[in-house]
Amino acid sequence: MNKSLLQSKIKSKDIAYLFWFILGSHYAYFGKWRLQFLFWITLGGIGIWALMDLFFMSNKVDSVNAPIFTALEKLEKQQSIKRVKQMEMKD
Repeated sequence: MNKSLLQSKIKSKDIAYLFWFILGSHYAYFGKWRLQFLFWITLGGIGIWALMDLFFMSNKVDSVNAPIFTALEKLEKQQSIKRVKQMEMKD
């Protein structure tokens, strides 16, 4: 996978809060459309679910970003191994 593609998938906490404030569409921002429709149908759990999301938004963003950061670290390790091998071949 491409490093710039992975970096483009990283979600921002500020934007997630903005999506929460605008029509409660933060699950759509995360790409979780089933949860988004459920959120809308229940009117944000009649406000309780929406209020909980307000306080746990940071954790939700971190959980969405965790696999992306793991993939980025793995990619960087692979690239550094390739660089070391290339340098060894030049010597």
